[in-house]
Amino acid sequence: MNNRIKILPENVVNKIAAGEVVQRPDSVVKELLENSVDASAQNIEIHIKHAGKSLIHIIDDGIGMSEADALLCIQKHATSKISSYEDLEAIYTLGFRGEAISSIAAVSQLEIKTETHGDEIGTSIRFDSGEKIKEKGSFPKGTSISIKNLFYNTPARRNFLKTDATELKHIIDTFNKISLSHPDISFKFYNDDEIIFNYKSGSLEERISQVFADNMLDALIHVEEKTDYANLYGYVGKPSMLKKSKGEQYFFLNNRFVISRQINHAVFTAYENVLEKGDYPFFILFMDIDPRKTDVNVHPNKLEARFDDEKNVYNFVLAVVKKALGTYDLVPSMMFTEMTDETEKLRVDNFRKTERKDFSDRPYFESKGSYAKTDFSNKDIDLIFSSVSDDIIKPADGDVKESPLENVTTEILHKPHEKSSELTGNSVSFIYQLHNKYILSQIKSGLMIIDQHVAHERILYEKAIKRLENDLPFSQHLLFSKTLEPDPGTFALIKDVEPYLRKLGFAIKFSGKSKVIIEGVPDDIKPGSEEKILLDIIDEYSTNQIEKQLEISDNIAKSYSCKTAIKAGDKLSENEMKLLIDQLFATSMPYVCPHGRPIVVKISLTEFDRRFGRTS
Repeated sequence: MNNRIKILPENVVNKIAAGEVVQRPDSVVKELLENSVDASAQNIEIHIKHAGKSLIHIIDDGIGMSEADALLCIQKHATSKISSYEDLEAIYTLGFRGEAISSIAAVSQLEIKTETHGDEIGTSIRFDSGEKIKEKGSFPKGTSISIKNLFYNTPARRNFLKTDATELKHIIDTFNKISLSHPDISFKFYNDDEIIFNYKSGSLEERISQVFADNMLDALIHVEEKTDYANLYGYVGKPSMLKKSKGEQYFFLNNRFVISRQINHAVFTAYENVLEKGDYPFFILFMDIDPRKTDVNVHPNKLEARFDDEKNVYNFVLAVVKKALGTYDLVPSMMFTEMTDETEKLRVDNFRKTERKDFSDRPYFESKGSYAKTDFSNKDIDLIFSSVSDDIIKPADGDVKESPLENVTTEILHKPHEKSSELTGNSVSFIYQLHNKYILSQIKSGLMIIDQHVAHERILYEKAIKRLENDLPFSQHLLFSKTLEPDPGTFALIKDVEPYLRKLGFAIKFSGKSKVIIEGVPDDIKPGSEEKILLDIIDEYSTNQIEKQLEISDNIAKSYSCKTAIKAGDKLSENEMKLLIDQLFATSMPYVCPHGRPIVVKISLTEFDRRFGRTS
């Protein structure tokens, strides 16, 4: 009986293995450009013909290869980057698997010309269908690799390639990613003998302008945070740059472009509800981290990465990007067209940076101290604004974290804007509540209008998030407990989220299969409204769960802040309004409520002058 299991011939094995590394022409471009970068090249050229199907030619002025190395590099698993398994735990180079050249050679006609800087004679080697032709000669210092007729011996693979325009787009995308990650290297790109990109070496900012547009930096916000564990720097797009498609998110881990859903989600979350459904922010972010704390050996294409501390890396990126966005004035300025009232439209100015100490365009009030210590005449003030205590922005004493990133993240994420009561500048001559709904206040540039409900909602949301993260509830014990008998669905939902409610400050017990006993509530809830607020929170939570599919803690925080905040129609005293504004600008994002609505709108003096026909 003949054996059914056979060992495949080596040439078949090589073609199968090549499919993991060489999927299309841009795969070849990526592998060869990374080799040039690893070879310490300062100038790299790429020549493409027929979208890489006919020719991919990479020329660099790197360290070059000796004859022996040039002959070895074609072998499977031949690499100069690592020598032992332990080296995999600390990858410092872009290449390391030793598979690229052998995989490319298996599906193309490959030629290498190389000469080291210490030699006067270089080596030329051609590989074609397993045949190897070696020659000596004088060549430019560095390495030149030419890939002709890609997939000529695997026609099925070649038939799956897309149009020239599509394949060229992928190549250019890969070229730009590597160019962005190494601005200190000069890159040239020739397509069908015509130069289309010529990037001079320089700074990251110069490379961004070269790759995108000269005025690109005007639309970006600088991001930078250095810690003992990791450094994060780069740029994120202003909200005006939000796009309806993916593809302009660039994350570089130790200068290697990787695709990380985790990092992308952290950046998206930092924008909070500035993003509408289907919006994607632009970003170029670099993370420098000890390679021993990451794993890039996940897939042969080396586009994936894992971290040894996934949760806190996520929170670190979220906090740093959120902090950067918080340094920009995201307040829309109202300017109306010259048309009739019926057709007037709101137009929003471009976002501008707010320097750390520059709060001249925010409300300022004369005060001898913090409004949190003022003796208010309204007896309900502690109940209405008890949420605006210092624990909104400070980690609790004795709160020890195991991760080196966690304390850093807490400090970044909860670092407040300067409080308005501590500012210097022109004092406000008035503060006024319009229809018990909006707070009007004079600022340097004109008039600021604040929606009191969503302003308080933002304050309560950040407090709720802090309590949920730290599990440090503060509950007011009720003198007489309150008993509810909700419908079975609501009862089950209250039981499911009770651990989160407890962290917020609710003290709840369950009796039988239908009774909910409220024994304590958070300090933000007014006496007499305990049952209604709890049911409102659960109702809002249920709606969000169905319509928005929010993460549980975020859903609870948003539901709690929405139903506990002061409402439109609640009359506030002058001191209460000042306190609200003071604490709003102590939050990390005072411009947008947790549900995405604007909190603040400005009308400039220029607009008032125009409307009243003033010329000076």
